[in-house]
Amino acid sequence: MSLRTAVAAPFHEEGGREMGESAFVVALSLDRDWFSPDQAKRLVDVAASEGLLSRTDGRVTAQFDPQAVSIPDGFRPDESILQARSTFERVLGALVDGGEDKQSAVASINTLQSELGVTIEAAAALYAHRRGVDIQEEARNARTEL
Repeated sequence: MSLRTAVAAPFHEEGGREMGESAFVVALSLDRDWFSPDQAKRLVDVAASEGLLSRTDGRVTAQFDPQAVSIPDGFRPDESILQARSTFERVLGALVDGGEDKQSAVASINTLQSELGVTIEAAAALYAHRRGVDIQEEARNARTEL
């Protein structure tokens, strides 16, 4: 959730879904003072790898509706969002963002993994699919990892 929220924040200020990458970095580093400029650039990399942003010709485009994301008062992202997450972590994040309880989801995924004898990523993708959570990119990654 916090990665999506951090990515949405600069777009809230601009009111659109696309902006210059340098303006995005400035919004996160200088305007909001959440990250150093290098960390803000890293956030762009992580967000792009997770499908939240696309990059073209020095511009970034949100691959979700940033205006639909609520930014709580006093929100400040943790530096841990600057690390790339595994397929399992991304699926679990999507489940939690969709309203699932994290511990219950992990327990159910572990049970499914044991029953089917598949990787944790494949079990998580199947569990999310059964719950109606859109995880197409993560499912492709899980399939590749099989």
